[in-house]
Amino acid sequence: MANLNGAASDLRKTFLGVYSTLKSELLNDPAFEWTDGSRQWVERMLDYNVPGGKLNRGLSVIDSYQLLKEGKDLTDDEVFLASALGWCIEWLQAYFLVLDDIMDNSHTRRGQPCWFKVPKVGMIAINDGIILRNHIPRILKKHFRSKPYYVDLLDLFNEVEFQTASGQMIDLITTIEGEKDLSKYSLPLHRRIVQYKTAYYSFYLPVACALLMAGENLENHPTVKDVLIDMGIYFQVQDDYLDCFGEPEKIGKIGTDIEDFKCSWLVVKALELCNEEQKKTLFEHYGKENPADVAKIKALYNDINLQGMFADFESKSYEKITSSIEAHPSKSVQAVLKSFLGKIYKRQK
Repeated sequence: MANLNGAASDLRKTFLGVYSTLKSELLNDPAFEWTDGSRQWVERMLDYNVPGGKLNRGLSVIDSYQLLKEGKDLTDDEVFLASALGWCIEWLQAYFLVLDDIMDNSHTRRGQPCWFKVPKVGMIAINDGIILRNHIPRILKKHFRSKPYYVDLLDLFNEVEFQTASGQMIDLITTIEGEKDLSKYSLPLHRRIVQYKTAYYSFYLPVACALLMAGENLENHPTVKDVLIDMGIYFQVQDDYLDCFGEPEKIGKIGTDIEDFKCSWLVVKALELCNEEQKKTLFEHYGKENPADVAKIKALYNDINLQGMFADFESKSYEKITSSIEAHPSKSVQAVLKSFLGKIYKRQK
């Protein structure tokens, strides 16, 4: 196959082509007797929820695998398999988001109504989430059953799903309605939520998939997991920062972390830095819908120079992650980790 180092748009086209293949296999899965109605429902549900995002997690499986192969051109089969694993991560993400949106009673996702808000969908979306989750082992069975790393793939997806659901649980039980208590929020709690809810599936999982495909044993790479978790935490802190200080035109959404009483890095850091008077302001106005309350919090964030604190966190994280990467014995694994870091360092969106 032509080298994939070419245009990123070509890789994206190839990747989307694999989505079509996987979708048609799933819509003809012999384990179920399909009808026109059921086939149309699942197809519309997949098209609405799976391919709509930035596809970063999925595409990074192919990127990572290519770097592990040290520039050797990939065969069509390798590109297909790496893409299929990338899509399994996108399926996992879709499953989480469909159900998360119901739990949070959200209105929009990726600039369109949440799936459960679509007319005639409603609570059927819960079962759709379950179907999305069950598509992953169907895809793995069809394309990886004969591979020596098949069991490791199943274990990996199962473990990361468990970690993500557990992270979501900590997040949910910390922000129970009617129990809004800022004093529960701390840096260690923020770190735990982010590590489990986001970092494992968004950062570790794509690289772990590529390592398994390349014939590596994950137990031989414990430091890789640690570095990627640190990157995931750094990424989420950027997200928290951009939610408040990013330009909506650039990030493509209007931040609502303050209104939503989120355990954001900004509020946790503010709690650390505030004097008693400022703390009172924080407790009084955080988590309120009113724009005047939100403005008070943002003004407070400026008073205590959170933007400077973030810049400091950003450079320290970058240095720490870079030195962890350079300590890794394998140059190709270093290249994978550096490529990840390069994509997120100082991002604006």
